[in-house]
Order: sequence, then C-alpha cells, then structure tokens
Amino acid sequence: MNILLQLFHITPKRYLQYRTVLRVCLPLVLSLSATTMMEFTDRIFLANYEIDAISAALPAASVSFLFLVFFGGVSGYAGVFIAQYTGRGDHRKVGSVLWQAIWFSLGAAVVIFILGLFAEPIFAFVGHTARVQQLERTYFSILCNGSVLQLTMVTLSAFLTGRGLTRPVMVITFIGVIINIPLDYALIFGHIGFPECGIGGAAIATVFSWMVNTLLLAILIFTRHNNKEFAVFDGWRFHRKRFFRLMRFGIPGAMQFTTDVATFTFFILLIGRIGGNALAATNIVFSINSLSFMPAMGASQGVSILVGQALGRGKPKQAKDAVRRASEMLFFYVLLVDIAMLFYPEVLLSPFFVENGPEGQAVQEMAVILLRIVAAFLFFDAFYMVFSGALRGAGDTAYMMWAAGLTGIFTMVLPVWVGIVFFDISITTAWFAVLAFLAIIFTISLRRYLSGKWQKMIVIEEE
Repeated sequence: MNILLQLFHITPKRYLQYRTVLRVCLPLVLSLSATTMMEFTDRIFLANYEIDAISAALPAASVSFLFLVFFGGVSGYAGVFIAQYTGRGDHRKVGSVLWQAIWFSLGAAVVIFILGLFAEPIFAFVGHTARVQQLERTYFSILCNGSVLQLTMVTLSAFLTGRGLTRPVMVITFIGVIINIPLDYALIFGHIGFPECGIGGAAIATVFSWMVNTLLLAILIFTRHNNKEFAVFDGWRFHRKRFFRLMRFGIPGAMQFTTDVATFTFFILLIGRIGGNALAATNIVFSINSLSFMPAMGASQGVSILVGQALGRGKPKQAKDAVRRASEMLFFYVLLVDIAMLFYPEVLLSPFFVENGPEGQAVQEMAVILLRIVAAFLFFDAFYMVFSGALRGAGDTAYMMWAAGLTGIFTMVLPVWVGIVFFDISITTAWFAVLAFLAIIFTISLRRYLSGKWQKMIVIEEE
C-alpha cells in the first residue's frame, strides 16, 4: 500500500480523503448499479421475448420515471437536510424532516396513481405502432400503481444516506435485485408455475422488489434507538416551516434532474418516429449507458452528502476536497468504459442479441455506431453529475434547474423535433444533439461550481 501511495504521490491526508469519498460513494454506486442491472436484465429478457416489448419498455419506463424522479427527488432531498443537520450535530431535527418528506411522498403517490389512468392518451400522442402502444400502456400503468412503494423507499433511504450510512442501503437494494431477477424470468416467460405475462410481468417484478426494499428500510429505521436519537416516531407531526423549506430547495433540485429525464424521454419518443429499428437500437444503447453511468450518479449523490455535511460543520474546504477526489476517481472509471465502448461494442451488445436474425443484425449495426457517440459524451455527462451534485448538496438548486431546462429545450428537444419532422434526419444526426446538450450543460455546471457561491449557502435554518 505504501509503495502505491508513493508511486502516485498520494499524501496520507489525501489518502484519507479518498477513503472518505469511497466509503460514502461506493455503496451508492453499487446500489444504483444493482438497480440499473435489474432494469438492464428486464430489457435483456424482453429483447429476447419480443422486439415490440423492448421497443415499448424504455419509453414507458421513461415516462413513468419522469413522474417518479420529480416527486422522489423532492422527498429524497430530505437527505441534504439530514446531511447538514448531521454535520451540525442537530440530530433531533432529523426525524422531523424525514416525516415531512414522508407526508409529501404519500400525497405524490396519489397524484402519480391518477396520472396512470391517462396511459392511453399519453402513448397515443407519442404515435408509436398500435402493438407498441398497447405494451407501453401496460408497463406504465403497473409502475404508476406501485409508485407509493418507490417513493417511500427513496424517502426512507434519505434517512441513512444523509447521515453517510450508505452501506445498509446498498445491501437492501441488492436483496431487492436478487428477488427481482428470477421473478422477472418467471413472470415474463411463464416459468416455475407462473403465468406468462410478458412486459406486464417485468413491471410486476419491479413493483414487488420496491415493496421488499421499503419493508426492510422501515424495519431498520423505525426503532426505539433511532427514536431516542433522531425522533423518528416523535417527529411525525406536520411542521409547516420545515416542510416548506424542504419544498423551497427540494423542488428546484428535483426539477433539474426531472428536466434532464424529460429531455431524454422526449428524445426517445421522437426517435420512435424514425423507425422501429432506430427505437430498438436507442433503447438498447441507453440501457448500456444507464449501467455505465451509475458510478457517476452514485458519485453525485455521495458528493451531495459530503458537501452537505461539510457545510453543516461550517467547513467548505472539506466540501471542495470531496468534489476533487470524487472527480479524480471518476476520471479513470470513465476512461475504462470509453475504451470498452470504442473497441469492444459487440461484446457489450451481445446479451441483447442471443438469437440474431436479419432484423436483429440491422439493429446491432446501428447500436454499434450509437455506442461510439456515447463514448464521446460520457466524460461530459459524468462530470456534470459531480459538479451539479456539489451544488445540490449546498442548496444551489434553482440556478441549475433553469440551466438544465433551457439547455435541454434549445439543444436537444427542438433541434431533434425539427430535424425529424421537417428534414428527415438520420438517427446518428439526432444523437449528435445529445452530445451537444451534455457538452454545454457540463460547461455551465463547471462555471457555476468554480464561482464558489455555493460555499456560502445552507438549506437548514440558522442556529
């Protein structure tokens, strides 16, 4: 170990900083990777079940995720409050802010359930084929019906992650994944005594895993010990000022990520107008990108926690050190992923093409080109997440909300829509709009971070 530290000129102080970042971020990376692996497995099964099923899965999941990510982002922002309360040592307020997020989640679940009733007009507007629309409605409706479980799971996770206890969240997530994958196989294809449910089976398996995760988190959190220290029972009452403070910072924070998701959702839906093969290739490549992107997302969440705790302690330099170390480690990860995408794309795509007929071959050739475009923008995407995570942990959420929304509209949504509707552009040309969007939003987040304004911000009330 000492030889490695000397080789890379790593001082003991810097080594401890790396350890702290890894302790918080790595379990989040593994947890998110496990969740994405679950979705990835869904799509592998569906790709080998029916081409229309894989074509429907990502658009339907993206639309449902659009609602879940906003409401879950607001309630999950309680983790930043908890991080700052933890940094300041104000533990008795943790339970109260957790309950404000729970009350919000329950109301949000009702809204999403109602939105699920409008599945038919939503996907009719998109204009995919009749068969794909039918499958999209099925998948979307089931996920919306189970949304209360997912939102509650995100909220309860914030109690642990905000305090830097990310390992229990990782373990519980893995348990959900272990249950989901065989249940997926059984319900999609109709094995082990289960009926053949196709794409509906994939959605049911996902909702069941949400239920398992929520129950395990509740058992872990709502204990006498946690009530004594954090008021997890005593803090159940609605606290108007704390609730609206959560809304003040949480809504812009959630909107930033929601606008990102909305931008990519509209992009996917527009790609469906180019053709079925283009949509299938896009879905497959986004599935691979989602899996490779999870370390950046985990690093972003971990950086938010570390920045929040450091600012709660009144030590912004510790926050800057955490961002720097996370960025350094992420750089080497992205470099390895880019090498795989550029030089071994067929290996990455092989799970989706077990039985590769003429149609599958055409989709695979298209997907190889798209993977190389992903390799070009992965650095921008990863570091945008790290810098926006730092800003989010400080409470600098409104600026990035507007930046993400306007950049997405004017560099991705409008150009791709005009190009497809009026100029019949190719799928490759459409994907270069993704590269432009991520390069610009990365530059904006970097400039905002370097301005240093976030170091003077805090989301919790002053002492």
